[in-house]
Amino acid sequence: MEGGIHGGTDTSAFRDCFSLAWKNPYVLRLAFSAGIGGFLFGYDTGVISGALLYIRDDFEAVDKKTVLQESIVSMAVAGAIIGAAIGGWMNDKFGRRTAILLADFLFFIGAVVMASAPNPALLIIGRVFVGLGVGMASMTSPLYISEASPAKIRGALVSTNGFLITGGQFLSYLINLAFTKAPGTWRWMLGVAGIPALVQFFLMLILPESPRWLYRKGRQEEANVILRRIYPANEVEKEIQDLKDSVETEIQEEGSSEKINLIKLIKTKTVRRGLIAGVGLQVFQQFVGINTVMYYSPTIVQLAGFASNQTALLLSLVTAGLNASGSIVSIYFIDRTGRKKLLIFSLIGVILSLGLLSAVFHQTTSHSPLVSAVETSHFASAYTCPDYSSAGASTSWDCMKCLKASSPSCGFCASSTNKLFPGACLLSNDTVKDICHGEDRLWYTRGCPSRYGWLALIGLALYIIFFSPGMGTVPWIVNSEIYPLRFRGVCGGIAATANWVSNLIVAQSFLSLTEAIGTSWTFLIFGIISVVALFFVLICVPETKGLPIEEVENMLETRALHIKFWEKRSDPSQKKGSSV
Repeated sequence: MEGGIHGGTDTSAFRDCFSLAWKNPYVLRLAFSAGIGGFLFGYDTGVISGALLYIRDDFEAVDKKTVLQESIVSMAVAGAIIGAAIGGWMNDKFGRRTAILLADFLFFIGAVVMASAPNPALLIIGRVFVGLGVGMASMTSPLYISEASPAKIRGALVSTNGFLITGGQFLSYLINLAFTKAPGTWRWMLGVAGIPALVQFFLMLILPESPRWLYRKGRQEEANVILRRIYPANEVEKEIQDLKDSVETEIQEEGSSEKINLIKLIKTKTVRRGLIAGVGLQVFQQFVGINTVMYYSPTIVQLAGFASNQTALLLSLVTAGLNASGSIVSIYFIDRTGRKKLLIFSLIGVILSLGLLSAVFHQTTSHSPLVSAVETSHFASAYTCPDYSSAGASTSWDCMKCLKASSPSCGFCASSTNKLFPGACLLSNDTVKDICHGEDRLWYTRGCPSRYGWLALIGLALYIIFFSPGMGTVPWIVNSEIYPLRFRGVCGGIAATANWVSNLIVAQSFLSLTEAIGTSWTFLIFGIISVVALFFVLICVPETKGLPIEEVENMLETRALHIKFWEKRSDPSQKKGSSV
């Protein structure tokens, strides 16, 4: 079924990876220094979810307009689309190291602008700069690590980039919690991001360029020096020869021209097959809904019935911790079980988790506490929700109907006896919120009190546990190793751009979808997409476990796309009609 597992793969890659700490720390230094780009990626993804709660408090326009909230989140993604596209070209033209240095510079500028933003407009501009840096780093960091790693532990080392992404997300939630009481809350949350960008910038200044890029540019002596530091003495000569043969073959096929265009990519069978698998994985990584959880997890927790900002951040910290733990699991299994098995296991779990979330939110919204005329009249009549008053204080009103009221927006003040008992439907503003809290009541504007809220947390936790080791890290690993050397930067840029475009679509539409069709149906849609993703992995994604990068092209050349999975033909001469 795997259709690509080759004999000779070292099943102790996880142990070998960590044995490098004392055998050859240079390789780990390269991997972790480049992996800080993943950390920046993860930090930005996580920090905005908590910062948004306090940005809403500081800027009334943001609090009142869902579109503005989505824009603050998604403009970084829009910048990342441009950054990833430019990054692909920069990687091939100027090298992996230069691209990472530029990404750090852009990220630092963006962090400073965000922290000092006096209005939402400048905050959005800062988010765009951060996005440019994140987009560039997101495809360059795993590529650099992949090209500077021994084949048998390449998956484990590239997985460290995934671990640093999830580690950045986890740290962002800790920082969010740390600054909840500090003056300028969200400014500190967003501004701290400039520190790791500076750290990576200075680390990359003293690290070398990718040896494979150097070979492609005719700088063989520089590449050989680096390869001798990366590989054991008994392996380095073979690696140098394989790389030399690969580059010479490419030059013979392509001539002296460095020009690459889309038509050439599509017409090249191995590249086309690689792009189908690589781009498809990146698109599905986003469309199964991961960044709705990472960008909006505190909001989702509030939708599940937890009113407090601090509680929402604390519970979201748990999901971020599980995400980081899942990345460690990926490092252990990626070179033992292979990429494809992890993807399949991951998607099956994601489908089940999304089914649970959909069911829980259906129950939460259909069984919310009623609005009581007595409870509402307990407060001054000027504070009563206008829509509720004009409806004649109808007994059919419940919390969800109250929260959906508009012109102006309304909130639900829970019963002081039990949050599940009938409560009051009131205007949503700071004055009413303070009055509600002053009577030791809970104030809800996002979701309603529910006895099923804890099940939503379990659903979110299971989603992260299953997503992180497979769909969270494998798409980046596959894209760092599946393309021929001469196309690797451009194809990696195309795949990363596809990832960020998909990310933008999901981030920009999630809150609007939950308002239009409800949270339950939104998660159900993600579940259906996950089923499609599972079939895509079974049909279109080959196994690259244990293959030296130079052999991946040969592997794709001798594979045919069948109804159920990739498999190797017994006679390569029978390849006719197998092209996709």
